[in-house]
Amino acid sequence: MSRIRSVASSAVGVHRRTLLAATGAVTLSAGVGYALRPTDSQAATTAEPAGAAAAEAPASASRKLPVALAPYTRGTTLANVATPTGTGGYRRLADGPGWRRVVRENLASAKTGREKRRTALAAFVQLTDLHLIDAQHPLRLEYLRSTDVHAWRPQEALTVPGAVALVERINALRGGPVTGAPLHFAMTTGDNTDNNCKSELDWFLKVMSGGRVTPNTGDPRQYEGVQSSGMKLYWQADDSIRDADKQLGFPHIEGYLAAAIRELRSPGLNIPWYSTVGNHDALPLGTYASHSDSYLTDLAVGGKKLMNVPAADAKKLQDSLKQDQDPRGTVFKDFLKAHARSMRSVTLDEGRAPFTPREYVQAHLNPALSGHGPVGHGYSTANLDAGTQYYSFRIADDVIGISLDTTNPGGHYEGSIGAAQFKWLDKTLRDNKDSYAIIFSHHTSETMDNLRRDPARPNERRVGGAELLQLLGSHRGVLAWVNGHIHKNVITPHSGSGGHAFWEISTASHVDFPQLARIIEVVDN
Repeated sequence: MSRIRSVASSAVGVHRRTLLAATGAVTLSAGVGYALRPTDSQAATTAEPAGAAAAEAPASASRKLPVALAPYTRGTTLANVATPTGTGGYRRLADGPGWRRVVRENLASAKTGREKRRTALAAFVQLTDLHLIDAQHPLRLEYLRSTDVHAWRPQEALTVPGAVALVERINALRGGPVTGAPLHFAMTTGDNTDNNCKSELDWFLKVMSGGRVTPNTGDPRQYEGVQSSGMKLYWQADDSIRDADKQLGFPHIEGYLAAAIRELRSPGLNIPWYSTVGNHDALPLGTYASHSDSYLTDLAVGGKKLMNVPAADAKKLQDSLKQDQDPRGTVFKDFLKAHARSMRSVTLDEGRAPFTPREYVQAHLNPALSGHGPVGHGYSTANLDAGTQYYSFRIADDVIGISLDTTNPGGHYEGSIGAAQFKWLDKTLRDNKDSYAIIFSHHTSETMDNLRRDPARPNERRVGGAELLQLLGSHRGVLAWVNGHIHKNVITPHSGSGGHAFWEISTASHVDFPQLARIIEVVDN
């Protein structure tokens, strides 16, 4: 059993022997878990960090780790992994053998006897790319499937039940799989919603904090979307029609759609949770800077939905997305107008309206959705005052967390940060030079190449991934940069100036297979 260190005696003595045990991705199941008290955060208010509000604790406040239990691997990929069985396009999942741990020596050599020397500094869960989807939303791009099969997923109507199952699995974890340390908190690293619509944001907050959720918009009595359209392009689960997915082995499931939209209850996480913003939380469809476009907003809440277009037209629209040719949605709007006669009637719903960054923060600050805390889940009224979505918080006595906003208000799904946020990050790291730091963001270093300027701050330059790597590598306290966006599990070593080094930890999404979250433990060997 690992020791839990009180921080007062440890901040100076740990050097690059401190390693990250990024282990045990979380699988889906139900259970009862371990509850922790909430912590507080300090918001970014301007280019320079301002003091937190009176009720908030600064990043330097003391946070001691609770007493460790025995290492706990049940429900993680160290115990077993959901593995496809059989052959063909549709394969059922069954429990397969667990994954072996990998000792990574890119940044330091592994020393013998380290298991006996380990002292736990922190343990937490990362969730990323939940993509809670209003699968009936009128602006969805399902019809791109006519040119790209990956443009629509057969499981999109199940994202809310899947997220509730993930919450239940996290609640069942009694400690970290390496040290047994109780979990401090959970952090989402963005794309919590999918269409940037208010209903999805409400579902997300209730899934995470607890409450009743009905993952349905439009007609309260029935599903109105591509899976009830009768179109062979999509899996018609309730229908016996021989659609493209059934030709690959997908089953006919009577009552599937009724089950997908019925009310369910989330227990909410039984540990504190923090939130990081992703491009799908900031921009309609994760890519368009179109909040001010009345046509697209009216269509989002209106009674018409496009479900199918010729493959050639779909390819042109997809190319404009991939090639970053339409950041404000002008091409998209013209495309929809050209296909207006092909739209089908659906039920209007104001809940499908897009939310702004300010509304995103305000929703997090709702005390009725605080769950196990903290109120705001990292955000504070200081963020509202400054119009920011980044902040710092104390993870443990030795460790701070920093949540960045890597979304670009100018449009497109790739990211960057503004110069003011970059300056704030540097100062926050310098002000906490005696602590280790874990950085959280949505985008990875390689997907931060969108340097288009923020329309609200046209004179502020944007900072890309390469420059951010240089900054993080110049601070010896940075241990890891934890992110998502790419829907893959990737761990990348980075060496900075002066011999400093850190890990970039990117985690798979919860909307695409293998649908994993991650437990990260910080230990001193």
